[in-house]
Amino acid sequence: MKEKAFRTSCGIIRYWVSTESEATAPQLVFLPRLTADHRLFGKQLAHFEGRYPVLVWDAPGHGASRPFELTFAPQDKADWLEEILRREGFASPVIVGQSMGGYVGQMYAQRFPHRILGFVSIDSAPLARSYMTAAEIWLLKRMEPVYRFYPWKLLVRTGTNGVAVSPDGRRLMRDMMATYDGDHAYYAKLAGHGYRMLAGAVEAGLPYEIPCPALLICGEKDRAGSCIRYNKAWHRKTGIPIAWIPGAGHNSNTDDPDTVNRLIGDFVRTCAAERAGNA
Repeated sequence: MKEKAFRTSCGIIRYWVSTESEATAPQLVFLPRLTADHRLFGKQLAHFEGRYPVLVWDAPGHGASRPFELTFAPQDKADWLEEILRREGFASPVIVGQSMGGYVGQMYAQRFPHRILGFVSIDSAPLARSYMTAAEIWLLKRMEPVYRFYPWKLLVRTGTNGVAVSPDGRRLMRDMMATYDGDHAYYAKLAGHGYRMLAGAVEAGLPYEIPCPALLICGEKDRAGSCIRYNKAWHRKTGIPIAWIPGAGHNSNTDDPDTVNRLIGDFVRTCAAERAGNA
């Protein structure tokens, strides 16, 4: 995959793209979670590269996309993503977002409903206001001091064991968190900014309807917040199909990459067939 750079008013976004593939469409776009980087999708990229065009980024302020001014809004992330996709010729994107990446995918679908071909949510949750309580929104706005005053070694242990169950998944999350060693304050600021953006997106009261085929994926042992409750309600209210990953935690794509890759592959083929039928 080729590393590229996209300049914004707040900093430079680094992303990786590969377009040499068996099929020219759909194109797979992988969006990592808060505080993680593109390595979160390593097993997915290895599986799908060469089969479909693929793209993954280090989200603004994360990984190689630093330094970056943390003054942007969720809409900015969606708009920057759209500019990057148009630059790379991604005309039929299937967005695969894990946790915070799933929220970005929903914002993208809200702003560019005629562009997105498919949406896969991995251990994420709906952005619509009706799913979240007032207390949960209040807490989201106040997470930065919690992260700031948490002892770093304990934060790493909790942040690793709390999101992954498998040894490989935990090792990867620990490696990604290690990039913030020595800069605990920035890590807290980054997390706090992300959660405030999430709260703001929810409070905006937008419909966040998914205008394309979609799939929900969630680990059966996901203990991150109320993710399981959100996904059950999301599935029940919208009818979007849901796949539960046995024995997997919040980062289910790293805990059981084979199952998640199979689900994504089946879904992408369905999107491609539907696209061909509508052509």
